[in-house]
Amino acid sequence: VRWMMYWIIFALFMATETFTDLFISWLPFYYELKMAFVLWLLSPYTRGASLLYRRFVHPTLARKEKEIDAFITQARQRSLETMVYFGKRSLNVAATAAVQAATKSQGVLVGRLRSFSMQDLSSIPDQT
Repeated sequence: VRWMMYWIIFALFMATETFTDLFISWLPFYYELKMAFVLWLLSPYTRGASLLYRRFVHPTLARKEKEIDAFITQARQRSLETMVYFGKRSLNVAATAAVQAATKSQGVLVGRLRSFSMQDLSSIPDQT
């Protein structure tokens, strides 16, 4: 649980830091403060990640639990519909390609079979 809290807080930090880095990276000791913050999050003595998770993240997740569950259910339904849609399309494409390959190869097959017709075989001199 401790590592889960750390990685959730660290992911939120990295997501916000991606945008704010452009604006505040010019501050003196910015990188040193960022490193100290990550160490504070990670340290088992300060338990910074646990503190931030229990104070901010968990209450927010608890308040939004029904919305999150509804979103996950909706995403599951949409992903199933998308998989069925693309599955049908891929089967149609494969079937069309198979039919086209069969019709094209049928002409080649007929041409080869014609080359082995009885007339062609009777025209070959017997070498016995």
